Amino acid sequence: MAAAADRPTRVPSELFDSAVVEGAKENRSAKQQLEHWARVGRSVCARQTASRYRVEAALAGTLPLEHVSEDEGVVFDSEVQARLDARLRTTDLGAVLAARGVTTVALNEQGELTEYRPDGTSTPV
Repeated sequence: MAAAADRPTRVPSELFDSAVVEGAKENRSAKQQLEHWARVGRSVCARQTASRYRVEAALAGTLPLEHVSEDEGVVFDSEVQARLDARLRTTDLGAVLAARGVTTVALNEQGELTEYRPDGTSTPV
């Protein structure tokens, strides 16, 4: 049976950089480290243990966090961080804040610190 061919995949630079650092500790390439993390994550997610059900209940808000064990808390925190990271990649925070009437300051396309106002105008700071 032939091995499956790799498919090109985009990985956030922060994740790739972490894989380089952590992979070096285990004598793995960045690709091997990402594959390792994916296998471990898949295994953890696939296990429907009592602890996993408790973590899912805590994520859903039906189990108070003070009833989650320390180990379950680690998984809970990882799930929350992964969900936040995914949400941040797909949310235009500037637009959300502007809709709420909030003025923000961020770098523009030229790398200049710029004030963005809710009315759509902006001024370099």
